[in-house]
Amino acid sequence: MLKALKKHRYPYLFISPYILLFLFFQLIPVIWTVQISFNEWDGLRTMKPAGLDNYGLMLQDYMFLDAIRNTLYYWVLSAAGVLLLAIAIASFLNSDNLRAKTFFRTTTFLPYVCASVAMGLIFSMLFEENSGLINEIIVKAGGNRVPWLTSSSTARIPVVILHVWRLTPWYTMIVLSGLLNIPEEYYEAAHIDGASGAQQFSNITLPLLGNILFFCFVTITVDSWKLFNESYVLSGPGSSNTSLFQLMYQTGFTTFKLGYASAIGVVLILILLSISIVQFAIRRRQGEL
Repeated sequence: MLKALKKHRYPYLFISPYILLFLFFQLIPVIWTVQISFNEWDGLRTMKPAGLDNYGLMLQDYMFLDAIRNTLYYWVLSAAGVLLLAIAIASFLNSDNLRAKTFFRTTTFLPYVCASVAMGLIFSMLFEENSGLINEIIVKAGGNRVPWLTSSSTARIPVVILHVWRLTPWYTMIVLSGLLNIPEEYYEAAHIDGASGAQQFSNITLPLLGNILFFCFVTITVDSWKLFNESYVLSGPGSSNTSLFQLMYQTGFTTFKLGYASAIGVVLILILLSISIVQFAIRRRQGEL
């Protein structure tokens, strides 16, 4: 092993900054979080061993169960919405008939560079029950005002819309890069064989975008399970739209139950790890990895 390290010392030297950053800012904090999760601690006084009490408390904590349900809701709807919109918008931006492509590609990406908190405040005004633009449009169309952020049944909808609106531009660019790398000869051959546009899309475009869409799905999963800004700014009544990441923050830095917050963090890590393993296992079984 020492001989191999000596032989490849320069490559290891170049990647050593990442290894050190990963060690000090990711691996060690995760290990420290796991240790804290088995203790009762407020950040100031001495830790008191708590065993599995913090984990057992989760099964009785309605806020934790609500946060799990909310985050699952955000994940499923965000993944579906972002991928469908990204494919549709990227196909539009890749169209040969589209003029001013640079302009449209630039404007499409703008929502991603906007500050999420600032956009959350704007969305809170748009979805305000009494004077928000969304309800004004609904009333003009003959409908009734919807209590978007004051009802537990609708409080999650603005969060999902904002999350999808923010993520779609980034994944649109990723899908667009995949479309640009598909050889034009495939479509020309399919056109000669009489394939329609829908058949070309389903038999050429989607299969060749398989790995890119899988990458997008994995990263959207991570983004959705660590969702914080959207649900924090567009807060609803109680824990009606609280995400798991937001609950972890509030538990640790509002009520200073760092042991319980660390346990929530460990559960979040295990959930993401489990989902990722299942995703890669399915992809490997399909023979794509």
